Amino acid sequence: MTKVREIDEQIRKPSSTAPGPAEVSLAAYSLVDEATADSILGKEELNLRARLRSVLSKEVAPRAAEWDRTSEFAGPSYQALAKADLGNIIFPKKYGGLELSTLAYGMAVEEIGAACGSTSLIYATQTHAAYPIFLAGTEEQRSRYIPALGTGTMYGSLALTEPDAGSDAAAIRTVARRDGEDYILNGSKIFITTGDRANIIVCFATVDPGLGRSGITAFLLNDEMLGLSRGRVLKKLGMRGSSTAELFFDDLRVPASARLGPERGGWDLTIRSVVKSRISAAAQGVGIARAAYALALGWAHSAGALGRGGDSRTESILADVRSQVLSARLMLYQVTSQIDALPERDHNPEISMIKFFCTDVGFNVSKTVVELLGPIGDLMSSPAERYLRDVKATQIYDGTNQVQRMLVARDNAHRFLSNTK
Repeated sequence: MTKVREIDEQIRKPSSTAPGPAEVSLAAYSLVDEATADSILGKEELNLRARLRSVLSKEVAPRAAEWDRTSEFAGPSYQALAKADLGNIIFPKKYGGLELSTLAYGMAVEEIGAACGSTSLIYATQTHAAYPIFLAGTEEQRSRYIPALGTGTMYGSLALTEPDAGSDAAAIRTVARRDGEDYILNGSKIFITTGDRANIIVCFATVDPGLGRSGITAFLLNDEMLGLSRGRVLKKLGMRGSSTAELFFDDLRVPASARLGPERGGWDLTIRSVVKSRISAAAQGVGIARAAYALALGWAHSAGALGRGGDSRTESILADVRSQVLSARLMLYQVTSQIDALPERDHNPEISMIKFFCTDVGFNVSKTVVELLGPIGDLMSSPAERYLRDVKATQIYDGTNQVQRMLVARDNAHRFLSNTK
C-alpha cells in the first residue's frame, strides 16, 4: 500500500498552485506498471525510462498544472529533458541522438504524456520536425538542424494543415512557384504546433494545384525569411502549454537549396513521416490514460473504496480501466517493436490502428475517471479534467481517428481481395 499512499498524498496537493510541489514521487509513474508490458521492453528502454522518470518527477510534472492554467509555453519543461540528453532519442549519434529504437521513442512519449500532455506535444513536435529532415535532407541540413532541435536551441514545426486541407493533404493550396534558383511561396497554414516560435519549419506546398498529391514539395523555412509572418496563437480546449498558430506566406522567396528532397517528392515524405507522428499521438493517449488510472486509484484508496469492505462498483470500474490501459500499452509496444524488427515492411495499417485505438482508450479512460470522481473530477484543482481536455486533441491531430479507421478499412478490403483472386 506504500505506493498507493504516496500517490494519494501527491494528488491531494492543490495542483492549481504554481510552480507546484518541488518534486513528484516516482510512485506516480511506477504505480501502474505492468510486468506483461515491461517484458517487451529491453534493457535500453528500461534504462531510458528510469532516466526519464527522474527528470519528469522533478522538472516536468510539478509544473503541468501551471502550464495549463496560464497557457504559457512549456518550453522550460522541454529544455529540462533536452539538458538531460533526452531529446533526440531515435536519431544517430552523429546528429546528437541516442540512436535508440522506435519502441524506446513510443515509451518515452508515453512517459512524458503521463507527466504533462503539453510537454509531450512540444517534445513530439521537435521529433516530427527533425524526422523529415533526417529522411530527405542533405547532410548539411541534417547536421545543422537535427542536433539543434534535440538540444532545444531551435524549435521546429511541421506545416502541413491548411484551412481547406486538414486530413486531406492532397488538397494543399499553398503554392511554390519556381523563379530561377528560388521558389516563391504564397499561401497559409493553420493549427501549426509551435508555429508562433519555430526557428525551422518543414513546409509542404504544391508546385501545381492541378497535380493533387503529385505536386506536393517540401521546403525548409527559417524564421529570418522575408514574407513569413505568424498569425494568431489559437486558444484551445487542452494541451494549453503547447502553442498552436497560423502561418502566412506572402511572396516568400525560398532558395532551391532549401528544398527538402526532390521537387514533387513531398507526398511520399509525408507518408514516411507519419510513421512517427501517429506513434506519438498513440503514446500520448496511453500516457494520459495511465495518469488518469493512477489518479483514480489514489482517490479510491483515500475514499476507502479499495480492498476488503470497499465499494464493488468502484473496484469494477477500476478493473475495466486497468485492462484498457494495459491493452493499449501492449498494442503500442508490440507495434513499435515490430517496426524495429521489420523495418522494410509496410506498417501503416498497424500504425493507424494504434493511433485510433490508443487515443480512444485515453479519452474513454479519462472520461470514466472524471465521472468516477464526481464533483472532484470536474474541479480544476484536480488533474482529472485536464487529462480529459488534453487527450481529446490526440483523437484529432496527426490524422483524425475517423480517417485512421478509413485507412484500415481500405487495407481490409485490399487484403481480402488480394487473397481471394
